[in-house]
Amino acid sequence: VVVINTPIMRRNGVIFIVGSLACLSSTSFGFSLPSRVSPGNAQQLVHRQHRQRARTCYGTPVARELDTDALKTYPLAIGVQMAGITSFLALLDLAVSVSGIDPASIPLPAILVLFVTMSLRSRVFNPLNNKRPDLEKVSKGEETSGFNDRTMPSWTPPGVTFPIMWVLIVAPLRAFSTSLVMASHGYHFCDPTILALMLHLSIGDTWNTVNNAEKRLGAAVPGIACVWLSGLNAARAYSDVDDVAGLCLYATAVWIAVAGALIADTWRINNSEGDEPLYPYVGQAKTKFAWKVPFLK
Repeated sequence: VVVINTPIMRRNGVIFIVGSLACLSSTSFGFSLPSRVSPGNAQQLVHRQHRQRARTCYGTPVARELDTDALKTYPLAIGVQMAGITSFLALLDLAVSVSGIDPASIPLPAILVLFVTMSLRSRVFNPLNNKRPDLEKVSKGEETSGFNDRTMPSWTPPGVTFPIMWVLIVAPLRAFSTSLVMASHGYHFCDPTILALMLHLSIGDTWNTVNNAEKRLGAAVPGIACVWLSGLNAARAYSDVDDVAGLCLYATAVWIAVAGALIADTWRINNSEGDEPLYPYVGQAKTKFAWKVPFLK
């Protein structure tokens, strides 16, 4: 070791030593500069601190390990939900058949209520935590899971827009279009065309786990693309049966495209450091079934 005893080198040496100790302390003892995060979002704060420590000390973000367990669990959850919905609709068909009721005599309001409910509460068949934003808080612009719990784009629609769209427009359109399909196919609940819409709902429910419950902002982007594509698939299937039914679902796909743009822009804004990948990674969240079923762990 060569020591040059000049005022400049002594001064620079002190700066170098202090800087090195700061880097070491931030890595070893958990200190870091504050960053812009939403109030109360402790998990996001921890992740941001880890990223800052990596950048402060090494200059580059830490590589993210793909969460293969999550990638296995998401399709399994969709499969479980589809199995549950299919069984439920098949049981309805069986009940109508056994009771001797003419399927064509089923009141239209009953069909509409059933499928509005399925549109809004299909997640009861999904084994994951499909936590939705609190619509009352959303309408008031307050922070809730999946809304205002992260930095949102400036063009985000007013909070009241979301409950109006999902509850008063999207759900009724889905129900009405499904009633048209039932009328064209002999009033069967468990119909392959209707199951295309149920698949769309199942993918959407699992996406809610990714975006709202687990707060995987990066993985939510390709996730919402899957939701949109499955919606287009359902609209195409409905169009093959009834033109009006297809148009109803295509209209809902337009809203999902707007929501997808909002999700993508939200990821862009919150990914200013470039270390939030477009896939689920280890340590970000733990994907697990909310149901306490021994063979579903």
